[in-house]
Amino acid sequence: MKAIFIMVKCDLGQAYKVADEAVQGVEQISEVYSTSGQYDLLMKCYLEEDADIGHFVTERIQTLPGVKDTFTLITFKAFG
Repeated sequence: MKAIFIMVKCDLGQAYKVADEAVQGVEQISEVYSTSGQYDLLMKCYLEEDADIGHFVTERIQTLPGVKDTFTLITFKAFG
């Protein structure tokens, strides 16, 4: 499994609805945090090693109602 973090900008007034829809409808999401600043939510996702990150983000996250923009961080375990 590989971890990715997706920062999500929501339409005004939609952050709670987007978070709820994401947690209920996307099984790869393990945690959702509310953030302050340029983006509204931070989603931690675990994908299979062979999963296409671009397809996951564009097909599963960006299509959620109320999502305006996303920024994806791809991570790796630096310390073992």
